[in-house]
Amino acid sequence: MGEFFKGIGKIGYEGRDSANPLAFKYYDPDEVIGGKTMREQLRFALSWWHTMGGDGTDMFGVGTADKTWGESDPAARAKAKVDAAFEIMDKLSIDFFCFHDRDLSPEYGSLAETNAKLDEITDYIKAKQAETGIKCLWGTAKCFDHPRYMHGAGTSPSADVFAYAAAQIKKAIEATVKLGGNGYVFWGGREGYETLLNTNMGLELDNMARLMRMAVEYGRSIGFKGDFYIEPKPKEPTKHQYDFDTATVLGFLRKYGLDKDFRMNIEANHATLAQHTFQHELRVARDNGFFGSIDANQGDPLLGWDTDQFPTNVYDAALCMYEVLKAGGFTNGGLNFDSKARRGSFTPEDIFHSYIAGMDTFALGLRIAQKMIDDGRIDRFVADRYSSWNTGIGKDIIDGKVGFAELEKYALEKGEVTDSLGSGRQEMLESIMNNIMFSM
Repeated sequence: MGEFFKGIGKIGYEGRDSANPLAFKYYDPDEVIGGKTMREQLRFALSWWHTMGGDGTDMFGVGTADKTWGESDPAARAKAKVDAAFEIMDKLSIDFFCFHDRDLSPEYGSLAETNAKLDEITDYIKAKQAETGIKCLWGTAKCFDHPRYMHGAGTSPSADVFAYAAAQIKKAIEATVKLGGNGYVFWGGREGYETLLNTNMGLELDNMARLMRMAVEYGRSIGFKGDFYIEPKPKEPTKHQYDFDTATVLGFLRKYGLDKDFRMNIEANHATLAQHTFQHELRVARDNGFFGSIDANQGDPLLGWDTDQFPTNVYDAALCMYEVLKAGGFTNGGLNFDSKARRGSFTPEDIFHSYIAGMDTFALGLRIAQKMIDDGRIDRFVADRYSSWNTGIGKDIIDGKVGFAELEKYALEKGEVTDSLGSGRQEMLESIMNNIMFSM
C-alpha cells in the first residue's frame, strides 16, 4: 500500500497561537475536560460517503475532486478507499468511522454477488482495524439512490421492493456487527411522499415500523447489543419525510412500541431544515431519554437545502456540547462528520483542512460548554426562574394534590399574578455566554 497523502504528516496539537494550517489549534486529544479526555468526550468519526466518495457533484455540475483513489476497477477502488481512509484517520487521530453499505462496496450484477463483494471488503477493513485499533461507530444501508427505491424502501408501494430492502438491511447489520459497530442508523432517504393523492400513509408507516421491528429482532439474534438510531430529516429528497424531526420520530416510535431499542442520531443541518435549532433537537432527545449520536455539520441559512458543510460555528458547537454533557456524554454514539468539503475545495489537502476546522470547532465547543456548566450562572438562573414549582402550589400541582377546583380557589384568593412574573433576561444570558466564550 502506498501513501495517498504525501507531504502530510500526523496532525498535532500546536495551540491557538499556531499559524500552521495543518495543526490543531484547540483539539488536544489528551486534555482532560469534564473528567474525560477530549478524545473520549468527542468520539470523532469519519463519514465514508462524503470523505471517500463525495467528489463535488451537485445538481448543477459534475464532480471536481478525484475520488477514484487511482483505481478504475470497482473492487480495486473499494480496497484503495480503505487504505486511504485509514491513512486519513491515522493522521488526524480519528478513532471511528461510519458507513453505508454501498460506500464500502458498490452494487454488482446480483444481490448475491454484491453481498460477496461486501464480505471481501469488510474482511479487509477488519484486518485494518486489528492493526490500528480504529473502530466502527455505526453502519447503515443505502436504500435510497438506486432506481428501485424511487418510491421508498420500507415505505414502497411494492412488496418486492420492501423485501429487497429487508435483505439489504439484513446484510448491512451483519457488516456492522462484523466490524464491531455499536450503532445502526435508519435515515429516511426516500421514506416519505411527494403528494398524498397517490399515497397510503397509514400503510407506509405501518410497513416502516414492520421493517424496523424485523431489523431489531434480527440484530439482537446475531449478537448486536448497540443502539438502533433514527436520523430525523424533514425533506429532501422527498417533499415530506416521515422522520420529520425528533418530536415526530418520538411519536412514531412510541406508537409502534419501538422506543426501547431506538435512540436519535441528530444532524445539525437536518435540524435547521426542520426550522429548529441544533440545540432544540438535542434538547428534545435528551429530555425524552433518546439522546444517542450526532452527525456534525452545518447548513447555510441562505440556502434551502442540505449543504452538509464542515462545522465552524462555535456558538452552535458550544450549545451542542452543553446538551451532550448534560446528557452524561456519549455512550455508543459520537460526533460523525457527515460533512463534505465545498465543491471548490477539491484537493486532497482540503480533506485535512476540513476535518481540522470541524474538530477544532467542537473542541472549542466542548471547552466552552464545560465552562458554562462550571460557571453556573445560566443553570442558577434557570433553576431560580422555575423555583415556584419547588414549594407551595407549584409542588402541590406536581405532586398531584390539587385539581381544577382547588386551583380555581387558589387563583380567586391570589388575584392578579403579573407581579410574580420575573424577567426572562434573554439578553443578559446571551451576554453571559459571550463572556464565558471570549474570556477563555
